[in-house]
Amino acid sequence: ASKYPLLDRVSSPLDLRNLSSEQLRVVADELRGETLDAVSVTGGHLGAALGVVELTVALHAVFDTPHDRLIWDVGHQTYPHKILTERRDRIRTLRQPGGLSGFTRRSESEYDPFGAAHSSTSISAGLGMAVAHELLSGQSEAAGQGALPPRNVIAVIGDGSISAGMAYEAMNNAGSSKARLIVILNDNEMSIAPPVGAMSAYLSRIMSSRSFLSLRELGGKVARRLPTTIERTAKRADEYARGMLTGGTLFEELGFYYIGPIDGHNMDHLLPVLRNLRDADEQGPVLLHVITQKGRGYAPAEASGDKYHAVQKFNVVTGEQTKAPPGPPSYTNVFSRALLAEAEQDPRIVAITAAMPSGTGLDAFARRFPERFFDVGIAEQHAVTFAAGMATEGIKPFCAIYSTFLQRGYDQVVHDVVLQNLPVRFAIDRAGLVGADGATHAGAFDLNYLCCLPGIVVMAPSDEVELMHMTATAAAHDDGPSAVRYPRGNGLGLELPARGQVLPIGQGRIVRERPAGTAKGGIAILSLGTSLGEALKAADALAARGLAPTVADARFAKPLDTALIDRLAREHDVLITIEEGAAGGFGAAVMHHLAHAGLLDTVRVRPLTLPDRFIDHNTPTAQIAEAGLDHKSITQAALNAFENGA
Repeated sequence: ASKYPLLDRVSSPLDLRNLSSEQLRVVADELRGETLDAVSVTGGHLGAALGVVELTVALHAVFDTPHDRLIWDVGHQTYPHKILTERRDRIRTLRQPGGLSGFTRRSESEYDPFGAAHSSTSISAGLGMAVAHELLSGQSEAAGQGALPPRNVIAVIGDGSISAGMAYEAMNNAGSSKARLIVILNDNEMSIAPPVGAMSAYLSRIMSSRSFLSLRELGGKVARRLPTTIERTAKRADEYARGMLTGGTLFEELGFYYIGPIDGHNMDHLLPVLRNLRDADEQGPVLLHVITQKGRGYAPAEASGDKYHAVQKFNVVTGEQTKAPPGPPSYTNVFSRALLAEAEQDPRIVAITAAMPSGTGLDAFARRFPERFFDVGIAEQHAVTFAAGMATEGIKPFCAIYSTFLQRGYDQVVHDVVLQNLPVRFAIDRAGLVGADGATHAGAFDLNYLCCLPGIVVMAPSDEVELMHMTATAAAHDDGPSAVRYPRGNGLGLELPARGQVLPIGQGRIVRERPAGTAKGGIAILSLGTSLGEALKAADALAARGLAPTVADARFAKPLDTALIDRLAREHDVLITIEEGAAGGFGAAVMHHLAHAGLLDTVRVRPLTLPDRFIDHNTPTAQIAEAGLDHKSITQAALNAFENGA
């Protein structure tokens, strides 16, 4: 017999719309089991997915998806949504090579109207969709073809995500429009890290000011959405009661009609409210506040939200996650260790993160120096300018932000930090390709967007010892802004010093000299960052052909070690540059320098970069090969340039 008999009858959301609320409860229970089973095999984001199971079922049962647009903020909670929307047969390919994305993706399904993997975009996108529908409907009417059928747009956003500035900007704009937009605030009091800031405290205050609404109260709350005859009296009573209870809410000040909080796991509460919102004639945005529990229905995840936010493969019965074989520490952990060593010696060092204390390795810093650690919530723009403000007063801020998340704070990097030459230190995690998280989290562009900025120092370590040195170098560099970019994944297993050494700014190093007597001219390989390992393997392959190259580690993408570059160009026929970043970064800067130095005519330069396209989720090794940055590709590029001039 099937493990999930009712879920087996649901091949698309259409099949949910004939079921009773009791049957929908059963579907939700079975969907929770199927989600657990799937993620135990694939790994992925578990806690958030388990928390929205009932909400997912209720939304698809009530609204006419995909005609009605359902947008999930971030998208890491959408595994139940994917199971219900014609992707159940592929759910065990989640985050696997060639399989389903771990986030929403437009090209994957018509049920994913907006692709997302970074937070706080849903309300803006939803408002855009709602306004676009109004425009198109008006144009259709004007052309004599009649109005388009009404469309609901629903944006589901978490309490962590709604703290971001972009969410406020969108709500402020939506509140002044008459767009048919429903925002569902999924409040589980637990984003990846403990929620921080005034918004979190505010939501707690709303929740504690009254118990979850009973069905009778719900009737009054949504009376405004019912026929006009009973609306006027109910509305006056409703507003009077609401004013007494809460003094109005922030969301109402922004122009939203606020309903809630209601129990996001109770179908008897969810279904009638969602139906009323669906059938309302009145225009204007609504915010429905639902309370859910992260990890709901799975004891290990309920007990430990942070640990089960994203999981490896695990045993469903015990909850035990499959441990990777013990290996070298990750670059994230090495940075954490290096920063602690510096902070022990210098009380002016502080650490700043945007809602990612464990992801950036700063949780250890927070435990050791709580008064010098600042988690500003999902607010990268604020994090950067906050750091700039501290730097003006002589504090030494380390701003630890993923490469793709720092993109959000770019104007602040340019205008508030670099233009004023403030010594803010950027620790840029997840630089380069990132495996199963795919293109949304791959740090392909930081070299490009930083190296074009005047006066910034940009470093990239080739191994974990170098990362310790570069952290120490950043701490010591007080003359202007600096950044160190390092990848996801583990180091090489090298013995770490107690504390890093300060490197001379803008000075690379020769790692392997071309032996005397090798073919005249020969090949030089100049690597930036952790590509050095593949470069050295390529050097071995070339040496086996009698073409042993010179191998250098650039260390600095800015300022360039022009003396080293000039030497490599003068003494070799071929110069290969390698970086795990998009074209137009380090290699382009090297060629720019050589052109001005008049050396580009004397040496054949071949810059190896990431290709001009996004690389899908896969194993890290497969991604590097696909990008043409593995040792075989490096060897071939060197041979082509040396032997054929190609």
